[in-house]
Amino acid sequence: MVSVKLWRTEKTPVQTTHTMFSTSLLLLLAAASYVHGEELTQPASMTVQPGQSLSIHCKVSYSVTTYETAWIRQPAGKTLEWIGHIDSDGDTYYSDKLKNKFSISRDTSTNTIKIGGQNMQTEDTAVYYCARYTHSETE
Repeated sequence: MVSVKLWRTEKTPVQTTHTMFSTSLLLLLAAASYVHGEELTQPASMTVQPGQSLSIHCKVSYSVTTYETAWIRQPAGKTLEWIGHIDSDGDTYYSDKLKNKFSISRDTSTNTIKIGGQNMQTEDTAVYYCARYTHSETE
């Protein structure tokens, strides 16, 4: 089993606990914003099997047709790693290293940004963040 732990973007992080197995992959997920006052929210927890795909939805309080949203991850003890982003027109851009592993999409009717990961492995263990860019593409 691959165990996934997520945080909600509220004043205090909400953390779920679960039993970990030695073969488990722990993914830590969080939502963050570069701009004060915006909310980016993810579900409380999920579990996937090693080798399976992962789907994370990030519901945002701003219009996804106005701002770009990035997905970033940070493995424990390492620096942040940019996965990619989706712009206000829905065009996507990816890290060369991760472009074949992840895909980013959006639902404009619900202002939700989704990241899909395929064949998740232990090296994908990290805190995953969705984050809004500070500028609007219409500014």
